[in-house]
Amino acid sequence: MNWVLVIIGGMVGAPLRYLADRAVQRRHDTVFPWGTFVVNVAGCFVLGLLSGAVPAGAAGSPVQLLLGTGLCGALTTYSTFSYETLRLAEDGARLFAAVNVVASVVAGLGAAFAGVSLADALWA
Repeated sequence: MNWVLVIIGGMVGAPLRYLADRAVQRRHDTVFPWGTFVVNVAGCFVLGLLSGAVPAGAAGSPVQLLLGTGLCGALTTYSTFSYETLRLAEDGARLFAAVNVVASVVAGLGAAFAGVSLADALWA
């Protein structure tokens, strides 16, 4: 039954990633991959929140499978991040490529820590 929760989460996360990416990218006239950046940081925040909620007893294993593994697994995308960074570097936008790498790691970790901190504030 666990695999069904992962599938359902993935069925929501994948189209959500596509739609969010398109919506964000449409608002920014730049080569920087803002859409992928936003969905990856949002996914890090949700995973951080879940990482704090589960040990506090505010969410159980089924929620973790549905939202963490399924939704966030399909919402976030390391492969697209890697491809877009490589494309930026190959197209001569090396500064944007470097900023994408550094900003994604820093913002992703910051969002995960913020999620855990929020969970601690809410359920500790």
